[in-house]
Amino acid sequence: MTTRYPRDMQGYGAAPPDPDWPDGARIAVQIVVNYEEGGENCILHGDAGSEAFLSEIVGAAAWPGQRHWNMESIYEYGARAGFWRLHRLLSERNIPVTVYGVATALARSPAQVAAMQGAGWEIASHGLKWIEYKDFAEAEERDHMERAIALHREVTGARPRGWYTGRCSVNTVRLAAEDGGFDYVADSYADDLPYWVRIGGRDQLIVPYTLDCNDMRFATPQGFNSGDQFLTYLTDTFETLYAEGVAGRPRMMSVGLHCRLAGRPGRIGALQRFLDHAGARGGVWFARRIDIARHWMRRHPAPAPRMRPSHMDRAAFVRAYGGIFEHSPWIAEGAHGLELGAAHDTATGLLSALTRVFRAAPEAARLGVLTAHPDLAGKLAAARRLTAESAGEQAGAGLDALTEREQAHFTDLNARYVAKFGFPFIIAVRDHDKASILAAFTTRLENDRAAEFAEACRQVERIAFHRLSDMLPRG
Repeated sequence: MTTRYPRDMQGYGAAPPDPDWPDGARIAVQIVVNYEEGGENCILHGDAGSEAFLSEIVGAAAWPGQRHWNMESIYEYGARAGFWRLHRLLSERNIPVTVYGVATALARSPAQVAAMQGAGWEIASHGLKWIEYKDFAEAEERDHMERAIALHREVTGARPRGWYTGRCSVNTVRLAAEDGGFDYVADSYADDLPYWVRIGGRDQLIVPYTLDCNDMRFATPQGFNSGDQFLTYLTDTFETLYAEGVAGRPRMMSVGLHCRLAGRPGRIGALQRFLDHAGARGGVWFARRIDIARHWMRRHPAPAPRMRPSHMDRAAFVRAYGGIFEHSPWIAEGAHGLELGAAHDTATGLLSALTRVFRAAPEAARLGVLTAHPDLAGKLAAARRLTAESAGEQAGAGLDALTEREQAHFTDLNARYVAKFGFPFIIAVRDHDKASILAAFTTRLENDRAAEFAEACRQVERIAFHRLSDMLPRG
């Protein structure tokens, strides 16, 4: 197994950026209409069998080599009736919309495309066909992507600026990034805000989508059984995100719709009531995904490249972090061999990796780390032979400017402490001033050795965190 973990479990962490939505909006609401009808699996489209996904026939199975008349007509309903019902509702309210348009479906629906464009809707690409891509060879998926872009341009007059496959493979986002022509890719459900990824040799903006605020749950087990359930879920999501926006942490809410699902008369009323509810609030920015993407690019451009611990080779990693634990590069060497990923590219994350090695070491090795530390205000400090890190830390607490009496007091405490415990007194001086250091010195001299050994190890880890925080985002 690789020791580099490709998934990003860190994200924005506890301090997400302020999106600074237009006009101080507290939430951005984004409506997606998935247009898939005519692009689904069907032997008329050259596929091996019929469609089995997202229809009124929950749990349907594909019919190999056969047309499935019922399934085809359910999809046809979305094009013939459901689309127009959604179009009227959203257009009457002047709601900006992004369409995820399957290229072959768009080509088979010129009237619907004209209506989308007449309403000013963004038409993003939803792939060449509405089929499963998980088992496609990379070259074959790239070919489908290129053909989708070309057909999209023919049908709409312009190439798509957004991409969402949906039924994607592990290669999809990278292939879209490598194309280089997409302002955003939406094949992610990982956040409530857009974010950048470095992939395919370039910075690609991700505007994540949703599978929970999505009418697809009308067509899945344990999903929505009625419009009221859909309405409640959308409203609860909106209210939670709106409250976070009021508290200074604005987010984005996506709502996913399908013409053959939400376009049914028994469901569209719930959507109507949700739009009325959200529209009645102030500070709501209804936007197309392309508008959100371009806003994010202006307010939060791709971050400047920086050296990330999880990307370093062993030699560079040890050079950079071998001194975090005083004179103990073996800890950095061990940490580099762990499963590192984006979550370890912060001070908190890298500290976790380093302390795992420290804590797993035998007591003799940990004792070696403790004895590598200098005495506080001791002879090494007087001779200016401390590491740069230790010198700066001690100076920050005023330990480089002691009176003769204070120096004598520290010398006495150091001698008594080492005589009792066998290692120097260690404390994260950045958390203290001179008075509190002296108070801790006196108190900890009363500990037994086991308790003091554990406390000294905790202080070593705290010192390591401060040092890492000088080098990396805190996380």
